[in-house]
Amino acid sequence: MWGDLPGEDLIDADLVIREPPVILLPVEVLEGQTIPDTVVEFLAPADVIVLGYHVLPEQTPTEQASMQFEDRAQEAVDDIAQSFIDAGGDPETRVVFTHDREQTIDRVAAELGATAILLSNPTGEISEVLVPIRGVIDVGRLADLVATLLAGGAGHVTLWGIAAGEGSEFDAESAVDTAAERLRGRGLPAEQITTETTTAMLQIHNIVDRSDEADIIVMGEGRESLLAVLLGEDAERVAEGAVAPVLVVRDRDPDAEVADSDGETADVQSVTVEDETAGGSAPEPQPDQDLDADDPE
Repeated sequence: MWGDLPGEDLIDADLVIREPPVILLPVEVLEGQTIPDTVVEFLAPADVIVLGYHVLPEQTPTEQASMQFEDRAQEAVDDIAQSFIDAGGDPETRVVFTHDREQTIDRVAAELGATAILLSNPTGEISEVLVPIRGVIDVGRLADLVATLLAGGAGHVTLWGIAAGEGSEFDAESAVDTAAERLRGRGLPAEQITTETTTAMLQIHNIVDRSDEADIIVMGEGRESLLAVLLGEDAERVAEGAVAPVLVVRDRDPDAEVADSDGETADVQSVTVEDETAGGSAPEPQPDQDLDADDPE
């Protein structure tokens, strides 16, 4: 997809991108969830996969839900995909019926090699990007993603290093300096990059509290599951729009580790993807397969 986009001019020719970013957009389509137009415009330069999903009651077979809701769900996903096409993108789509939302999102992201996962929330025009760095993150992936999304525009990124306090082995200052160097190496002008560091014991909650300062947040998975925090106990705050949209940069599979463009190996953490099926591995989707019913019974 990337490089063959109808809106190829959205991508700055001066960028030096190592791995074209792929963004997975989970959307609860049967509940009427959509992607704001401003988010569509911001993400259009990347490869986008719209994942329409519907969570089923435990006793409901996925085959039954597929027969009942497939056409409606696909139509809703296609409407979202069309907004990316109108913005110059070339999105892919998937429709999934599942009993476990988080496992399904993780599985699809792994299968499709997603760079990041979007947790969507209402927002206006996107110009301020906040990147909290609180531990090991694939700096190369982060740089590819942010540089691609900000290239050619007036947007600004703040790289915010957060140490856990005294005794922490994480060097926040070094981390943000490295991230800034990689962004500049990708072609993002220095004037669009700000760095800062701080100390916080409750890092996730500090990020949520500061989120109203940014139009979108980009951050790594980290040791504490961001998905679990934002989709779990803080779900009400997210639903009420108390935080900005969040792009979660996925850790690369260590078996697929590659060298960064400056010759250094990207820092990554391993990710375990749980088997969702009752009797074995989930089936590999075919290239043109739009419907993927999880947990077959």
